[in-house]
Amino acid sequence: MSSGRAPRRRFTLLAATAVAGALVLSACGGGTKAGGGGNTNFVTGSGGVSTVAKGERADAPKLDGTTLDGKALDITDYKGKVVVLNFWGSWCGPCRAEAKHFQKVSQETADQGVQFVGINTRDPQKSLAVSFEEDFGVTYPSLYDPTGKLLLRFPKGTLNPQAIPSTVVVDRDGKLAARTLAALDAEKLRKMIDPLIAEK
Repeated sequence: MSSGRAPRRRFTLLAATAVAGALVLSACGGGTKAGGGGNTNFVTGSGGVSTVAKGERADAPKLDGTTLDGKALDITDYKGKVVVLNFWGSWCGPCRAEAKHFQKVSQETADQGVQFVGINTRDPQKSLAVSFEEDFGVTYPSLYDPTGKLLLRFPKGTLNPQAIPSTVVVDRDGKLAARTLAALDAEKLRKMIDPLIAEK
């Protein structure tokens, strides 16, 4: 009798672990807490934005692929600019709430050396993501990443995206400088990127 219970308990534990892992990568909401593990060198402020001091930042991973409009894009092409990476899905309510704010700030900061890049993930049909961008007037490019492989390129213990939406900011030297795992309005987004715009 106990031998039959043990495999069932093991299966339940494995299923719970798999569900928890899936939620970390595809949860849509702002309540996820990040754990870096070990000496991460980043500090999370009261607004939920984690930052790393200049000189202690890790290199951003290679993020490249095809955009929603079919063009090749590699974020290293934007070295010398502050790059704001927004991880989103058309199925995500908080992503819909923040989209207009990201578009607004992308236009406000374009002449300050800031480039916004969306990374659309977990959308099995590209048409859904394209419609999202049309609905919210998003004009900056988004890489199409339906399987979430680009999220997995971030090294463990760095400012990696752990939920949808997540926003990661890369400094002018191509290093990971700031991250939030929550949806942002325009004011919070500016507070996140303005210090990096001001860096020399």
